[in-house]
Amino acid sequence: MNNDLELLLQLQVIDYDIGELERSKEYLPDMIENLNREIGETKLKLEEAKKSLEESRLKQKNLEVEIQSQEATLQKYQQQMMSIKTNKEYDALVAEIDSIKENLSNNETELLQTIEQAEALEKEIGELEDKAAQVEENNAKQLQILQEKIDSIGEIMSNKESDRGSIISSIPRSTLSVYERVRRGKGGQAVVAVKKRACGACFKALTPKKIQDVKAGDRVHTCDHCGAIIYWDESVSD
Repeated sequence: MNNDLELLLQLQVIDYDIGELERSKEYLPDMIENLNREIGETKLKLEEAKKSLEESRLKQKNLEVEIQSQEATLQKYQQQMMSIKTNKEYDALVAEIDSIKENLSNNETELLQTIEQAEALEKEIGELEDKAAQVEENNAKQLQILQEKIDSIGEIMSNKESDRGSIISSIPRSTLSVYERVRRGKGGQAVVAVKKRACGACFKALTPKKIQDVKAGDRVHTCDHCGAIIYWDESVSD
């Protein structure tokens, strides 16, 4: 294989790696943000559930106090029934007793619902605590890995750029110009192997003469259709 072509293949690998590093500088922070957001959302749900439980317990306590007060009042009114002397007083007291009984029944029903709600919240909090702990543990490991990758990008990029400079210095300017032009036009894939006697980039068939020239490997060849730099690889070209 032509020496310039070998250098171009090495350069293409380096350029691909540099491109991946550039892309990782964009998506790695997003991944970190998503992991931190998941931790925050899980903790927020837990805090909200705990707040709801606290409110339910306070409501339960207030209802219990209210029920005790209503039961005491009801008992007092029922005792007063024994000393009633007129129908008007009797009717008025019966109306008060009926009202207290209705309110008492409603409060007792609401108390049962509040107790059930508190029990459900206690169960939910237990599940959320387990989930929050698991999410924080798993995400912390991933966050550490991602941060290490971010921290290492600069050094790796510097090494890649250094290697790229060394290779570029050994490639003829005219050949490098073709490579750069094709790479920009094709989004990175500038050097491709001939595949089944066709260009590996545009898949257009090559003439027998072009195939013989590429096989000879004495210089750098480009596809007449798309301009990609092509080379012969026995494992895929035949």
